[in-house]
Amino acid sequence: MIDFSQHDRRFRMMSFHFVAGLVCAVAIAVSTMVAEADEFRGSIDQWIAAGWKANDVKSAESATDAEFLRRVCLDLHGVIPTREEAAAFLDDASPDKRSKLIDALLEHPRFAIHQADVWDLIYFTRNPPGYGTDKRKGFQKWLREQFENDVPYNEWVRSILRAEGNTVKDGSPMFYVMYKSHPEDAAEAITQKFLGIQLQCARCHDHPFEEWKQTDFYGFAGFLSRLRVVDVGTVDKEKAYAIGEMNTGDVLFTGPVTEQKRGQKGEPVKPKFLGSDPLVEPELPVDVKDPRNFPNGKQPPAPHFSRKNALADWITSADNPYFARAAANRIWGQLMGKGIVHPVDNLSPANPPSHPELLDELSNGLVAHNFDLKWLIREIVNSRVYQLSASGENTEAMPLWFERARYRPLSAEELFESWLLAGGYHDARKASGKEPEDRFNVRGFTWDYMRRFFGRPNDGMGNFQGGMQEHLYLNNGQIHQLISKDKGSLYDHLATSKSPMEDRVERLFLQVLSRRPEAEETEKFVVHLSPKDDQRNQIHEAIWTLMSCSEFRFNH
Repeated sequence: MIDFSQHDRRFRMMSFHFVAGLVCAVAIAVSTMVAEADEFRGSIDQWIAAGWKANDVKSAESATDAEFLRRVCLDLHGVIPTREEAAAFLDDASPDKRSKLIDALLEHPRFAIHQADVWDLIYFTRNPPGYGTDKRKGFQKWLREQFENDVPYNEWVRSILRAEGNTVKDGSPMFYVMYKSHPEDAAEAITQKFLGIQLQCARCHDHPFEEWKQTDFYGFAGFLSRLRVVDVGTVDKEKAYAIGEMNTGDVLFTGPVTEQKRGQKGEPVKPKFLGSDPLVEPELPVDVKDPRNFPNGKQPPAPHFSRKNALADWITSADNPYFARAAANRIWGQLMGKGIVHPVDNLSPANPPSHPELLDELSNGLVAHNFDLKWLIREIVNSRVYQLSASGENTEAMPLWFERARYRPLSAEELFESWLLAGGYHDARKASGKEPEDRFNVRGFTWDYMRRFFGRPNDGMGNFQGGMQEHLYLNNGQIHQLISKDKGSLYDHLATSKSPMEDRVERLFLQVLSRRPEAEETEKFVVHLSPKDDQRNQIHEAIWTLMSCSEFRFNH
């Protein structure tokens, strides 16, 4: 009879050593990743602290948990936290709860939705040029998918600039639709949004303060001069466009405006990469001819050689001296209120960075991590400088040395969806068994009307201007319609709960302002909400007061 016990013990021992070794290797890998992350975000803080010391600047204190919670939820999700989320976070005593919250926010579907909102506005603004660009569901859906699937930034920018497919099914070609028959306008937009270079001065004359000449501008526009917007019919009940590219055609440059003569046709300008070499194009076969126009109703054929694809590959290359710096600076501006170079689309030698070493480190880190925007966002929001309080000695709107956190107004999208959550609108629909509505399709509410009044403060440029119209809207507008009185809403709870009024006031503050009330606030609201003949009107006023106050309007 064979004794298997020795073999079994030996096998178990080998298995134990293998598993132990594997666990050890995984632990080492995880600890290495954590150490690298701590080192990078620590380096961010070191460069910022060096700026404080060199300029004798006193920084603000760290943000309170409530202040940090509201800020990071708005920055990463574009909406305030729920009452349950706020209470759980504020009651959590674990020392690493902020980093855990950041990880959870980054992996939630809302992250992709909000980032798509932000970048859609960067590319198109509120009022984009071009026919049909206000209806771009295909592009917005495509953009969300890039964030959902963690597609590297350089890859999805390359897709935008290659513009393959159509605007409905594939989305990305919509960017070029804005600049139909205007390659010079497209050149200005591309250099600003993707490279952080303002080239527009060189459109009319050699730049007086920069290295850029008119030949640089028109050489860049030469990559785009052969593009055509083609109507390819209706796809999924929406008008669809594609980008066709001719095989021939150049920008005709007639020289400086002051030297132009009537009837002068100008000389063809060949494509040239900014600060680099001219494009080398293959010889065009003699039998290749362009149609007068691409026919509507079908996808245009690919050209023999694509200038736009060559430009897309050059712009998104890791070796491009402008691309990673522009992206890193824009992300920093999005989260910190202003860029290390500000404005974020003007990375000019005449506009030096406030922290050049930090910008280098962010740019190099982005390239080293394969243009992973989520990685860069994670590192910045985990830094001490991001988690500073918005209150401090410096009261400037955009402190030069980042000695306190930014204090910004919510965008129209953020404000609207936060109002819905604060008033318990979705809870009321759920309680009634109704299906959720589309994001901005709330019955009785005019989204386009609201959108006109609330600027675009999340574009990384610090652009915001409040005014009388906004004040009137907050007092008299449709915000009141978003305070649901249905079962399950905040209003319903305050009106019907048997809990002590102090507890109901606490719920009101947690749900609307994501914090617990101060003792003085509790006292005042308890008096206001105590039973009386018009209590229901008093409840509506209490919710509206918090939803329309400056604390709610801004991110803190």
